[in-house]
Amino acid sequence: MDNQNRNLNILSFVLLVVSLGYGIFSPILPFYIESMGASGTELGLLDASYAVMRLIFGPVWGSVSDRIGRKRVLMIGIIGFGITMLWFGFADRLWMLFFTRVLAGILSSATAPTTMAYIGDSAPDGDVSKGIGRLTAAGGIGGVLGPMLGGLVASHSLSTPFFIAAAMAGISLILTMIFLPESKPDMKNKIAKEQPVFNIREWKEVIFSPMGKLFMLTLISTSGLYIFSSTFGLYGLDRFGFGTEEVGIIYMTLALVSMLAVGLLIGPATKAIGEEKVVIYGFFIGTVGLGSLILSNGLVSVIVCTSILAAAISLQSTALISLTSKRTKSEQGVTMGLSNSFVSLGRIAGPILGGLMLDTNIYLPFAAGAGLLLTAAILSLKWTREVN
Repeated sequence: MDNQNRNLNILSFVLLVVSLGYGIFSPILPFYIESMGASGTELGLLDASYAVMRLIFGPVWGSVSDRIGRKRVLMIGIIGFGITMLWFGFADRLWMLFFTRVLAGILSSATAPTTMAYIGDSAPDGDVSKGIGRLTAAGGIGGVLGPMLGGLVASHSLSTPFFIAAAMAGISLILTMIFLPESKPDMKNKIAKEQPVFNIREWKEVIFSPMGKLFMLTLISTSGLYIFSSTFGLYGLDRFGFGTEEVGIIYMTLALVSMLAVGLLIGPATKAIGEEKVVIYGFFIGTVGLGSLILSNGLVSVIVCTSILAAAISLQSTALISLTSKRTKSEQGVTMGLSNSFVSLGRIAGPILGGLMLDTNIYLPFAAGAGLLLTAAILSLKWTREVN
């Protein structure tokens, strides 16, 4: 195994562990908060607190990694993830859950932008999309396995899955410490630059540069997808009478198709037509997939529509991250941290908009989501060429 593949495998394992750990939350957290006398309001606030911290601290950690190196920041993220998993396992008060969820958002937000920046530092131009695709696929695997692990193991103890996640974090930390080299060797023994870590001026310059157009595409894409994912369970129940089994099958299909698309197709697709066209075609095809859900008439047609949506958006988002990494004139850490923050903003805005629309009309979230993707497709025709 060459060094590049070894490094990519380690980074993929780190993202798999982190996404698996937080996938554990979905089947367990409602029972956790119920045992502490809390309700759906507290559950929503817990999710929001985590997303907001990731929104704020993604670019912070990206900036820090530009100054002191990727490996150190990645290790901070892994250690933070492990500590918060342990704390969740021992938590027996609601304030402990909130404190830990906020801390988790602050510290674990160091992992995603740092791993993406690592690829941008070290991978040849032709392999950036492939590397990011591998990382995205690893996150997808964790997203599939996490709820399964949480649901199975938590039947014996609600705390056990968190301890398992903490142990896996320990393994990934050891692998990173021993085998992962610094991708910015000139930073290895360098003291942090004098510029502040919360460099609002620097972030504004990047956002209002041509790169901001790619960030906006990221925001629109993520918002459209999360409008769908946050409302589909209720939509399936109200329109088709789907229960947890049918909804689970659909979400599992969504995750598996996404994983296969970025694992097998992103490399050949970007080499054949380039990142720009993958982004453009992905938006247009995603529009078709999401919009056609309105016309679906049963489980099979819903699975087909969501599979089209999953493949298109997975390829588009991976190519967009690669394009962002390649086209930036700023440091990789700052750029990827800001990109991750726009993803987090979409994860906040999408569910809020979706919920409001669903209360108005059952079809409105899917029509609005398709409209967002179509808008992004039209904008990407021009914007992907303008960012050079």
